[in-house]
Amino acid sequence: MNRKKLPLQSIYSHLSGRTSVSASKKGSITAEAAIAVPLFFLAVVSLLYMMEITAIRTSVRSGLQYAGKKAAEEASVLPGVMPVKLERDVVHAVGAERLDRSIVLGGSGGISCRGSSLSSRTGIGELVAVYQVRLPIPIFGAPPLRYQEKMRIKAWTGYERSGFGTERDETVYVTETGFVYHKDYHCSYLELSIHMAASEEIDGLRNSGGGKYYPCEHCMKRGLGSGVYITDTGDRYHSSLSCSGLKRTVYAVPLSEAVGKGACSRCGK
Repeated sequence: MNRKKLPLQSIYSHLSGRTSVSASKKGSITAEAAIAVPLFFLAVVSLLYMMEITAIRTSVRSGLQYAGKKAAEEASVLPGVMPVKLERDVVHAVGAERLDRSIVLGGSGGISCRGSSLSSRTGIGELVAVYQVRLPIPIFGAPPLRYQEKMRIKAWTGYERSGFGTERDETVYVTETGFVYHKDYHCSYLELSIHMAASEEIDGLRNSGGGKYYPCEHCMKRGLGSGVYITDTGDRYHSSLSCSGLKRTVYAVPLSEAVGKGACSRCGK
């Protein structure tokens, strides 16, 4: 049988052709793997963050229910709701440590209940918890996501009577002894600016209205120490930071219930 010998160049070209096809297939598989693997991990991470966001929303909603129950119980004593107390109760129910290690922006200090209000006449209140969630995925550069949990409560004060207030009633902030209402919870008139001063300088100091400072009736009974505490808008000096005269209780109420109070000259316009 005669065997036909192939030229050596033909054999080399045939082998090199098979090698190039095999190399191109391996290269395409490597490129596909380089794209698919990161996308797979991104999908897994996104799913985990979606589960975490759902868990956070459930926890905050449960915390708001806990805070609402306490507010309903205390409504017979307090004329309204205190946003700071609501925030503290929500954080207590969820857990400060849980929030601090979560993706909530600001951790345990990132929950705001400023939009909450409670009618002292009807006993109907609306509690609001607002917070932001950060997504630590630098690929998209997405801003924090804003979430809001809301619920309505009925204070334990009796039956509901119609005709007082509306759902669109604006929420304002008042104090127990103040004569005006505030639209901004962080109005400078609501936030006391406390300074420490030397006792020998107190006679020469004046408040923002030009008035003198007098000893507090509660904490200055023990006499004057080396240093005292004063505020810009107050007219008393104090020996202790824990004195009730240095604390201001702010209530959130509907505007229709701020009867007899004028608007704050700074934030009420």
